[in-house]
Amino acid sequence: MAGLQRNSSLKVEVVPAPPEQEPLLANLFELYAHDFSEFVALELGADGRFGFAQLPSYWTEPGRHPFLVRVNGHPAGFVLVWKGSQVSGDAEVWDVAEFFVIRRYRRLGVGTAAAHAVWRRLPGRWEVRVLDQNQRAQAFWARAVGEFTGDAAAPKVVDSEGVRWHVFSFESEAGD
Repeated sequence: MAGLQRNSSLKVEVVPAPPEQEPLLANLFELYAHDFSEFVALELGADGRFGFAQLPSYWTEPGRHPFLVRVNGHPAGFVLVWKGSQVSGDAEVWDVAEFFVIRRYRRLGVGTAAAHAVWRRLPGRWEVRVLDQNQRAQAFWARAVGEFTGDAAAPKVVDSEGVRWHVFSFESEAGD
């Protein structure tokens, strides 16, 4: 299989995930949880899956939005967004709760394109939280936010409930 290059013509789509796509997002979440277990002590269940009990709430609770990321028509990741800051308690802030792009499409601009698409779709104030120990994600989000806003993105370090976060805050306008 030929390798992908950043300048290749990848068609990145970010679409709201309807309820019938929940099994697909649950499968993608398993890959995400596996990657994330490097930073957080996640344990497999007896069925060999990490699971994500809160996933169904993205179709039943107001202010939650599940998005599927596709590249050239193929599933490539997801973005889960909810209304309300998880660190400051600000109920009006959009929060990138979970974000995942499969390894094949990383470092090709797919994650940045996906993040920008979601931020344009949901205008307002945003927060992106990154665990202190996740250096790669901090660098990714600094680039993605900086490219979106046109300004250097410097996170604020916040300790919340015993967890140290790097929080990027910015504003988005529809069609920005």
